[in-house]
Amino acid sequence: MSLNLPRLMLAAPASGSGKTLITCGILKAWKNRGLKVSSFKCGPDYIDPLFHREVLGIPSRNLDTFFTDGSMTRYLFERAARNADVSILEGVMGYYDGAGTSTAASSYELADVLETPVVLIVNAKGMSLSVIPIIQGFLEYRKNSHIEGVILNQISAGIYEKLRERIEQELSIKVFGYVPKCPQLVIESRHLGLVMPQEVEHIQEKLQKLSELLEETLDLAALLACAQRAARLERAEPEVLKILKKKKYSGLSLGIARDEAFCFFYQDNLKLFQELGAEPVYFSPLHDGELPRDLDGLILWGGYPELYAEQLSGNSGMRSDIQKVIAQGMPYLAECGGFLYLQKSLQDMKGTEWEMTGVYSGKAYRTDRLGRFGYITLTANNDSQLLDRKNTIKGHEYHYFECTENGGDYCAKKPFGGRRWDCIRGGKNYAAGFPHLYYYSNPQFAAGFLRQCSNYKNVREGRLKNETE
Repeated sequence: MSLNLPRLMLAAPASGSGKTLITCGILKAWKNRGLKVSSFKCGPDYIDPLFHREVLGIPSRNLDTFFTDGSMTRYLFERAARNADVSILEGVMGYYDGAGTSTAASSYELADVLETPVVLIVNAKGMSLSVIPIIQGFLEYRKNSHIEGVILNQISAGIYEKLRERIEQELSIKVFGYVPKCPQLVIESRHLGLVMPQEVEHIQEKLQKLSELLEETLDLAALLACAQRAARLERAEPEVLKILKKKKYSGLSLGIARDEAFCFFYQDNLKLFQELGAEPVYFSPLHDGELPRDLDGLILWGGYPELYAEQLSGNSGMRSDIQKVIAQGMPYLAECGGFLYLQKSLQDMKGTEWEMTGVYSGKAYRTDRLGRFGYITLTANNDSQLLDRKNTIKGHEYHYFECTENGGDYCAKKPFGGRRWDCIRGGKNYAAGFPHLYYYSNPQFAAGFLRQCSNYKNVREGRLKNETE
């Protein structure tokens, strides 16, 4: 069975070309026109999808061909795009930039797997005719580049009209419009990327103004037509998911930290838990005085705890609750920022040390560079782990903070170059460390965690029954 899923990728020759803002502007403009839009981010980025979801109210997910093979990637895309009129995929880095010095896990590879037409956003600031050989190089680097047009960014209307004609004549490719320089619409960055949506002053107004500008400078109808020409996709559902869905863990309540400090997560990780029968129960380590009651498992994903270290430290009730339930055997997963929160102490951005939950005796501190950056494949170093030693799960690391006790129950290996290191504190019912894991790279990891949560629930309910008899 094949599916008609109109879609378009917005890519660029390099980071900093304007992909995120232009993607947000087009999404907003199409939404204003009454279209039902879905969006996707190529690669392991968390913040761009937050802008799509939290600001624009548009469903957004990550797609990454390092994490998942072609069949799983198509399944994840099809499931999310099926009810949309059109989908936009925002590229990552430069179009052909992948893991190491290959096109693996690049925007190009994702476009190839999903047979998606691509529009290249070219930052033409300080150039005129020189943009032509840049575009030509990207068109010719791969025989099937999937590139069907370009948008010129940071260019004046006068220069654009002259360039558009030359580009279309010499390269036989569609120019979909231009975006003039708009310093008032820039979104600032910090050490892990863009600032969070709630930190951008008048963000709704800015994106509305951007969408109105793009209505004037882009051919949005032609972009939509390009998306609608995308090839039909054969429906995919990997066999492992068919098997796992028959073993649902219904009735489980997963406590998931979600607030300004803990907001980095893959939407599909959450979706997988829900597909397997578990229900999320959100709580805030910043604002709630205690954990929700009757939880069967605990999730502490990543974010910016270092920006809120004093406030997290001051919430002694929450810190005490988390330490207590983990000591009682509640299954838990903690990644990066969540792992920092489980330490004895955490430095803030000024170097001041604040008390955290104390689940571990380590100290988390700031460094001046990225630690162990990039894609990894993880294997367990012993048999007493959530992940069976004969299996692997894939993930990504991206952090400026370090810890005195990182653990060594798993081995992380880079996809190229052979570099490897031990990481993660783990056991039969928990895993806590810097790597962000992508559960669809091995759905059995998520199922195994829920099985531990189910066991814990049975023990907890049995204990409560004995106490009331």
